[in-house]
This record gives sequence, structure tokens and C-alpha cells, in this order.
Amino acid sequence: MQSTAADILDRCPLFASMSPEGRQRLASIAVIRKFRKGQLVFHQEEACPGVFVVGTGLVRIFKTSAAGKEHVLHIVGPGGTFAEVAAVGGFNCPANAEAVAPTTCMLLPLDLFEEVLASDHELCLKMLKGVAFWVRHLVGLMEDVVLRDAAGRIARYLLEVAPGTDGTVELPALKRHVASHLNLTSETFSRTFRRLVAAGLIADAGANRIRLLNRDTLGLVAEGSFPRL
Repeated sequence: MQSTAADILDRCPLFASMSPEGRQRLASIAVIRKFRKGQLVFHQEEACPGVFVVGTGLVRIFKTSAAGKEHVLHIVGPGGTFAEVAAVGGFNCPANAEAVAPTTCMLLPLDLFEEVLASDHELCLKMLKGVAFWVRHLVGLMEDVVLRDAAGRIARYLLEVAPGTDGTVELPALKRHVASHLNLTSETFSRTFRRLVAAGLIADAGANRIRLLNRDTLGLVAEGSFPRL
């Protein structure tokens, strides 16, 4: 079943609470884009093409240094948005975006998006909320690097991405992307992950799915209030 722009907007937390008229206006300017696994959506420093919303699949947002080293800033799943800060700020894409699985996105082209943004106060408030999310996200990354050890970083990540109360997380196919996002080596990520399993806090549910067994204790690990594992 193919996703339409209206379907993707309905499943996007940033836009789902907009009025039906507002969502219909956005859907009318939207373009559906499909990307194969490993395909770049855009390069860092390219002109921003607009705001993307993931319908299906996964997209990793990552920076590349002059020496070729990569760091994953964010992994965006269904309902998530990316490039909205560049679109609102009017600057080039600050990072690369790559589909890490077959992915369908909805694109709000920049020129048409700017026209709607200039006349729609409700949309302005939504985009301000999106920018605020990114500020909080980047502060969290800084806290991870400065204040949390490897176990704390992994625990916080799992708690953030675990949906609802069923406690199940589906990781990207390549765990090195998660490790990079948490500023850890793949070896440190795997070793720490095994310690969390051995402590009975998480369990490997197969097919890259992780089950959280004790959210309260994971919270203590994330905040550094639990004895070192």
C-alpha cells in the first residue's frame, strides 16, 4: 500500500495536530520521494530542498569531517522530520541525509513551503516547535558526551526511542550508526550492550529488536545514579 502525503502528515507528530485545512494545504504542495537503501537524500552544504517527513523506512543524518570521519546526529524513522531547521533558517543543509533502508519520504519543496509559512501562523508555531526539539536534541548530545558514560548513553537512547509502554525498540540494521550517534566505538557499544543484557535490564528479542525489561533501573543508569555495570 502506497503512502500519500495526507497519510504521512497524519502520522507526523509535528503536523498531526494542525487543522484539517492546514494539513490539506501542506498536502497540496507535497511531493512523494522514494529512496533505495544507501541512497543519499542530500549532501551537507547543498542548498536545502525543503522539509522532509519520513513515511516508511529510516534516514540517518550525519556529519562528515574533512578527513572523512562520520558522526551520526540523528536517526529518523516514520513520522519524523528532517531539514526543517535549514528550511526555516534559510541556510544550506548542515549535514548529510542517507536512507539506511528502502524509504519513502514526503517533501515540502522549499519555495512553496516558504509561501505557506509566510501566511500561516499555525504552521509557524509548529516549525518553532520543531526547532525547539532540535535545540533540546543537541543539548542532549552534549550532555551525553560530557556527563554520561557508555552505559548511560545507551540507556538514555533506549528509553527515548522505546514506543509507549510495550518496551520494545527496533534498532537500525547497522548498530554502528547508533554507536556513532552516541559517540561510541562499535566495540564499546557492543561490550556495554552485553553488560546491560547480563544485568537483566534489556533482552535481545531478535531481528534487531530490543526489549526493555526494567525501565526504572535503566533510568537510573541513564542518570548515573546506578552502580557501575
